[in-house]
This record gives sequence, structure tokens and C-alpha cells, in this order.
Amino acid sequence: MRLIPAPQTLTANERILIQTIRNETKTYNLDNISRTDAYFRYYRQHQEIHWAFLASMVSRNAGWNMCDLEGLWFPLLLEKGVRDKLFYTYEIANWLIFQDAFPQLLLYHYSTKGKKAMFHLLKYFHVSAFMEREWNYFWNHRNHKRLLISLIVNEQHVIHKPVICHPYFQKNVFRTFIYFFQDFLHFSSILLPTCSGNVYGASVNGFKNVHKRIDLGKRIASILFNEQLFPSFYQFASKTIHTGSRYDYECYFMKQKKRDTPFLRTVFPIIEPEAHQLWEYEDWSSGKKIRKSWYDQPIHRHPILLNEWFFQKQRQIQRLAIVKHVME
Repeated sequence: MRLIPAPQTLTANERILIQTIRNETKTYNLDNISRTDAYFRYYRQHQEIHWAFLASMVSRNAGWNMCDLEGLWFPLLLEKGVRDKLFYTYEIANWLIFQDAFPQLLLYHYSTKGKKAMFHLLKYFHVSAFMEREWNYFWNHRNHKRLLISLIVNEQHVIHKPVICHPYFQKNVFRTFIYFFQDFLHFSSILLPTCSGNVYGASVNGFKNVHKRIDLGKRIASILFNEQLFPSFYQFASKTIHTGSRYDYECYFMKQKKRDTPFLRTVFPIIEPEAHQLWEYEDWSSGKKIRKSWYDQPIHRHPILLNEWFFQKQRQIQRLAIVKHVME
């Protein structure tokens, strides 16, 4: 267990800063919409922190996955209780990542304002010793790629034990037929839309494996920050308000498409912070070997342009929903 110094060792300014960051994090960790917007606003302010843009685009995907559950087709496939459990899985994973990552981003922000590294305060937000080292390294060496990958590594470990390995989610999600049906549920696919109508992205087999999720994050990042593609993704994020509905991007390449997934805030309640406190925080990096392979260049073994994949996926879901509805 990581030891946290007693509060009396802090200066008055440090205590004020810690409370300020806690308040800001609580404000923006309200739901998927507020998290997505907070990540992107931060990236616009600190474009050297690439992970913030990656997080905003991945968070958009989480919102789309959530809204699929209450759209036109998924209620025909899945019972309400199952859909609620899947929503909570998406919600708790993304809440945990934001709760861990946003204080890191804010401490960097206030460090730049004060022109003094303050990453020794990360421990007061239950951030891993691994990330404290990585932020200090970035402050001194400005290795943007290394920080990006380190944050990907960290976020996947942050959710691994509390969500992926937690008995509740193992029983109700990851050991169920629904999980093995995950390709239809978009569990393991991240899409990066553009205003021109093209949709890029990547997916992973073996979502429960932390190393494969890290590799997926790296592959998505390599697409997102590709010199030729980045302007299109940034244009989409700047122009497109995130509502949770897949119509956010379907409208760009499906001209006759009608909205068949709802606005997130019309169908899902705000989850109170107390409901997320199911476990004690642990430093995942304590005694854990940091793999050099995590920092290797990712390899794309499949096409990254996914327009046809998307159309095929929608047809599969619709056919399956219709068949199930007719047979009932």
C-alpha cells in the first residue's frame, strides 16, 4: 500500500489546490457528456497532452455504446436488466478513468501556470507512483509519445481489477453469453469519425486482457494522430456536439438516416458518486514490472477505414433483432 503523507505536511496553497482539483473533478465526472467535453476542452488548452484528445474520442464511443442500449434495436435483443448492467459497466469504467486521470491533467495545468512541477501531490488523488514518475519525466524531457503511452497503460490498469476482474462484473457481464456476443455490442471497437463521412478505427479480441487493451489504445492513438488524418478528426470533434447518439456521426455519411439512438441525457440517470465506491483504491504499479513492450510501436493488422464494417455491423444487428422479435 502506498503511504500518503499527513495533510499537515502540506502548505496552505497546496491544500487549497488539492481541494480545487477535487471540486473540478467531481463537477466534470458527472456523466459521459460532461467527461467527454472536459477532456476536449482540456486538449484545446494543452495540445501537448495528446492523451486528452484520445480520451475525448474514446469517451464519445462509450456514450454511443451506452445509447445503443436504449435505441431502436438493442431493446429487441436484450432485456432491460441486462441493458442496465451493460450501461453500468461502461459508466463505472469511464468514471474510474476520469477520477484518476483528470486530477493528473489539472495538476499539469496548474504546474504550467506556476512554472513549477507539483506532481508530488498526485498521491493525494490515489494516482499511481508510476504516473508520478512519468509526469516528472515529461516535465523534464517533454517526451510527448512516452507520456501518451504511459497514460494508456495507466488507465487500463486503473480499471482492470475494479471492473474487469471484479466479481460483480465477472458474474453479470464478462462470464455471460452477452460478453461472448461482444462483437455485436461494440465492446472492443473504437470508431473515429470524420465530417467527410469516413470512419476509421480498430478493435481487439480478448478485451479482458490488459495487454491487448493497451495495444488497442496505442493503435487508436496512432490513427488519431496520423499527420494526414488528424485534421479531420479534430474538425469532427470541434464541430460535433457530443450527445451520445450515434447520429452524431451517422449524419455525415448516411444522408437518409433517421435517428434511431437517443440523446444520452434523456435515457440515463446521473449515477451518484457514492454508488461508485465499491472498493478501496490500490496502487496497481506497486511491485509490478513495467513492460518495455508497452512502449513498442503498434502494428495494424487490419484495415483502419471501417465504413463497410460499420454498415455490415448495423445490418447484422437489425437482422438479429428482427428475427428475435418475430420468434417471440
